[in-house]
Amino acid sequence: MTPNAWRGTRVFITGHTGFKGGWLSLLLSELGARVYGYSLAPPTDPNLFQVCRLQSRLASHSMADIRDPAALRAAMSAAQPEVVFHLAAQPLVRRSYRTPLETFETNVMGTARVLQTATEVGGVRAVINVTSDKCYENRESTVPYREDHAMGGHDPYSASKGCAELVTSAWRRSFMEPAGIQLASVRAGNVIGGGDWAEDRLLPDFLRAIDAGRELVLRSPDATRPWQHVLEPLRGYLMLAERLRGAGGADFADGWNFGPSTTDVRPVRWIAERLCAATPGARWSIDSSAVPHEACLLSLDSSKARTELGWKPRWDAEQAILRTLDWYRAWKSGEDMVRFTLEQAREHGTLPTTAGSATL
Repeated sequence: MTPNAWRGTRVFITGHTGFKGGWLSLLLSELGARVYGYSLAPPTDPNLFQVCRLQSRLASHSMADIRDPAALRAAMSAAQPEVVFHLAAQPLVRRSYRTPLETFETNVMGTARVLQTATEVGGVRAVINVTSDKCYENRESTVPYREDHAMGGHDPYSASKGCAELVTSAWRRSFMEPAGIQLASVRAGNVIGGGDWAEDRLLPDFLRAIDAGRELVLRSPDATRPWQHVLEPLRGYLMLAERLRGAGGADFADGWNFGPSTTDVRPVRWIAERLCAATPGARWSIDSSAVPHEACLLSLDSSKARTELGWKPRWDAEQAILRTLDWYRAWKSGEDMVRFTLEQAREHGTLPTTAGSATL
C-alpha cells in the first residue's frame, strides 16, 4: 500500500454498520480518507459501529436501504465520492432460506442500483463490489476456485452472490468502461475478527455459548472453509482500489480472490477445537437435527492477487483465532476498542505505525 494514498480521498461505503464495513470504515478514516457511509442500522447489539464509535469518524452517514433509489442517489450525490466500496448485503446462508426474495432483492437488485447510481453521480473513478467465496458453482471439489470458474450456488444466498457477480460483469462492460470508471469484484474466505456478533457464524456462536455457560453446537463439523482474519481481505481491497485509481487501472477491473493459504482451509471442527483449547471450560458438540443444505468443501485460489497485486496473507488461521479472542477479551475488560482495533491493524501491517486519524 502507498503511504498517504488515501489522505483526503472521498470514499462512499455501503454496509458501513456491518462487521467488514465497520472495519473498513475505521481503517480508511485512520488513513485520512473522508468516509461517507450508507447502510441500514447496525444489525446486532452490541455492534462494531457503536463499540468503535465510528459515527464520530465519518464525514457523514445515512441509515437507509440500498433498494431505495432516491435515498441512495441523494446520499451518493452529496458525498461526491472518488471511490465506492459496496458491502451492503443480506450475508447469511440460513437466513436466505427463510427470506429468499429479500436476499435476491438486496444482493442482486441492490447491487445493480449501487452500480447504476455510481455511473450517474459523476466523479467516481473506482468501484469495488464485495461479493463472497460462495459465488462459485460449488461442485464439492477439492480444487480451489479461480476467478474464471463458473458462478452459481445451491442456496439462495450463494446464488444471489453468483448473480451479483454477473450483474457486476455486465455493468462493467456496458456502462462503467464507457464512463471511464474502473469496476472490480472481490471474493474473500470465511472472515473472523473482533466486532462480529452476527447470527449463525462460528466465532459469535462460540462466544454466545461461553457467555451462556453452554457448549458450542456445530451444524457441519466436517465442512471445510478458507479461514482468515478480516484484515487479510480488507488489505487486499485497499491495495486493489489503489491500482484501480492509478495509471493502467483498467488492467485491474476484474474479479479477484483474497483467500488464505491452502494450509488454512480447515474443517469447522478444527476451528472449534482451537477455540476450546484457548478458552478454559469451553466445549463443543454436534447438532443432530436436520439443517438446510450448505456446501461442504470450499477453497479459493488467490494466486492472481499474489502475482499481480503482491498481496498475501500475513496471519495464519491460528493467529487469526487468537487475535480475535484477544479482541473480545479486551472489549469485555473495558479497554478503548478504537485504540485496540487500530493497534491490531498496525500489528498486522494494514496500517503503517505512523498513521494518524483523519481530521474531518
